[in-house]
Amino acid sequence: MAASLNQAQTDKEKQRAAAQALRWVSDGMLVGLGSGSTAAYFIQLLGDALRAGQLRVQATATSLASEALARSVGIALVEPRRGLRFDLTVDGADEIAPQLALVKGGGGALLREKVLATASDYLLIITDSSKLVPQLGRFPLPLEVVPFALPWVLDAVAQLGGAPTVRIDQKNAPQPALSDQGNLLVDCHFNSIPDPAGLAVQLQAIPGIVEHGLFLGLARAAIVAQGEELLVLRPDVEPTDAADFTKLP
Repeated sequence: MAASLNQAQTDKEKQRAAAQALRWVSDGMLVGLGSGSTAAYFIQLLGDALRAGQLRVQATATSLASEALARSVGIALVEPRRGLRFDLTVDGADEIAPQLALVKGGGGALLREKVLATASDYLLIITDSSKLVPQLGRFPLPLEVVPFALPWVLDAVAQLGGAPTVRIDQKNAPQPALSDQGNLLVDCHFNSIPDPAGLAVQLQAIPGIVEHGLFLGLARAAIVAQGEELLVLRPDVEPTDAADFTKLP
């Protein structure tokens, strides 16, 4: 019973963060749509607003699942093209540390999530309070890996202390989970990451790693729901009541 109550509270926090993020969407924006349960709440709310005639936006999604959800709720989708920039991307996170250092990719969409994050003028993260951590590393760090390179990637990450494991497709066990691009997903169990920037450089130097789940210096703000409280977090700024913002700060 306690677990179900905690989950219900977490779901309410996700919904409240998503609803607040919708207030930051302006008419005519090109919006990046994130992946995961919190982003799904935002996509559904955005679709409601479009059908009610409150907003007109176009979007691109960070995963096939989010793309399918967006289509189902009536959001017009734009295909990737040269010169495409997003006014705002709204996405979730698996961990948020000080200065909005993030671990993302628990759902396996880290590559497309990072592509849209870097193609966006403003990356807004929306989460429940359980994602706040003093230091990254408790949540396994995801990697997207080219299948041919897997053995050598596992060796290299193990030497870094990452205790890597190949993610299993829970619906088709024991088959490995694949990203939308057909690459393997590897979860690294560092337990703590005191130097995320240094680790990011080391991972980028390993051939065969297509992308890692460290998102550093990308998020401009995060809306975090803590019970009945909604906070806006920004780098080098004290947390602010979300009620103080009706548009992008």
